[in-house]
Amino acid sequence: MQLDPAEMTAVVNRLKRAQGQLAGVLRMLEEGRDCEDVVTQLSAVSRALDKAGFAIIATGMRQCLAGPEGEQTLDVARLEKLFLSLA
Repeated sequence: MQLDPAEMTAVVNRLKRAQGQLAGVLRMLEEGRDCEDVVTQLSAVSRALDKAGFAIIATGMRQCLAGPEGEQTLDVARLEKLFLSLA
């Protein structure tokens, strides 16, 4: 299954922001910043990655449910495994 690049634009942008946030976390650690500040930023990175993962899975679900010529190609076990990998 190929993900629609147009639908992935928002996901790519979210991942780029998360990449910047993660660089910020590394900088904070190197500078010896307060633990609470570091954990807060790390939590924000984690949430951004989770949201990106869920967006990718949701897009994949739509594509699976609307397979070629109405053919249903959804593999529920595979989809469940993907969701659980983000839990």
